[in-house]
Amino acid sequence: MRRHPLLWKLALLQVGFCLLLTWLIWTWGLSVERRSYFLDEADQLYLARYAQQAEQAWRTGGAAAAQAFREQLATAEDTWVGVIGPRLESLGTTPLSTEEASHLTFMRKLDWPMSRRLQDELPYVSIEFPEHPEEGRLVMQLPERLLPTGLTPWTHLITHGVAPTLLALLLGLALYRHLVVPLNRLRDRADALRADDLDSPGLPLQQRRDELGELAQAFEHMAGRLRQSLDQQRLLLRTLSHELRTPLARLRIAHDSELAPEQLRERLGREVDDMQKLLEDTLDLAWMDTEQPQLPTEPVQVLSVWEALCEDSCFESGWARLRLPCTLDTDCRVQAHLDSLAQAIENLLRNAIRHSPPGGIVSLDGVREGDFWHLRLRDQGPGVPDADLERIFTSYQRLPDSGAGFGLGLAIARRAIALQGGRLWASNGHPGLCLHITLPAAAKCLES
Repeated sequence: MRRHPLLWKLALLQVGFCLLLTWLIWTWGLSVERRSYFLDEADQLYLARYAQQAEQAWRTGGAAAAQAFREQLATAEDTWVGVIGPRLESLGTTPLSTEEASHLTFMRKLDWPMSRRLQDELPYVSIEFPEHPEEGRLVMQLPERLLPTGLTPWTHLITHGVAPTLLALLLGLALYRHLVVPLNRLRDRADALRADDLDSPGLPLQQRRDELGELAQAFEHMAGRLRQSLDQQRLLLRTLSHELRTPLARLRIAHDSELAPEQLRERLGREVDDMQKLLEDTLDLAWMDTEQPQLPTEPVQVLSVWEALCEDSCFESGWARLRLPCTLDTDCRVQAHLDSLAQAIENLLRNAIRHSPPGGIVSLDGVREGDFWHLRLRDQGPGVPDADLERIFTSYQRLPDSGAGFGLGLAIARRAIALQGGRLWASNGHPGLCLHITLPAAAKCLES
């Protein structure tokens, strides 16, 4: 089951955007509201001093002094002022009228918001006496000059338009960098491939652990396969043109020579067989490289395959059967495609016989390693330099003094083994060369 990491990344990005927007609106909105609807600290201190003066006047001069301070302050600030007792009665000489008493219903403290939202008139502010708040308070209608401005249309535009738009642009930029930029790189890479630029550098997106990273890996794998196929085609054309030119030249020479009919027929047959072998091996290798078929597998007894191959090899090479020993028993059964496995082992056996010294021995043994059989085919030939142990499995590669052949046998064997879920590699056996094969054990072997 796929985890869809890109989906979670985008979900986290959107959740983060929503949380950021909420936090910004909450914190910045509160800050704007406090600056727009609340009195500044300086204005609060300014009004609190009036309450202190009203308390001093009432405590020192009684109702007459309180009445005088009230009238003086009302004239100075051009507003309504009242000095009120604990039971909402007037502390001055003049009692409150009904209209003035109604002002006390909507009194606000200094740290409350001030606006004209609920009423069209200015708000009434209640300021308790600073030293003895239980004895009374100063109530006054807030002067026009001290009223906070509130949210203006420009403020609404910034808080509800510009700020969310900037955040949305940031979200779009993040999505663009996370999605569109990688897709543009993939598009550029595809355009390079379309322009036959197969050697352009790979995509850095392969390091990403999400769907785009998987897409980049698949794209680079496709590009690698395409590059490999084109390289193989070029190599195939070069090799065929080189390998076929020599036998064709020999055929022309034999045709124009005065050889006896029997010798000419033998010569022509040998050259035709070589060309046919080259073409068959080349087509088999190209088929396995390009098609990568899913070969049907079955339990195969390796000993039976070895016995059949040894019989044919002894007939062709003149070797005694004793020179091809095998220590495997009937329990060695692998899950493989019979024909492909036989062809691979036959190529390895022919190669070992060809490079063995007179009287040499080619042996096959193996050990069980977990769910696989590890087979080893050893010869007593000169071996291969360590630097060339991997090169011998490359198509059309022939080492110096390697003798006849086209350099396809080991390459075909490796492809055939790989298509069956196995591996083929080489090591020096001191003396000789040791070819290692790992293949999945058959189901019955696994149960046992």
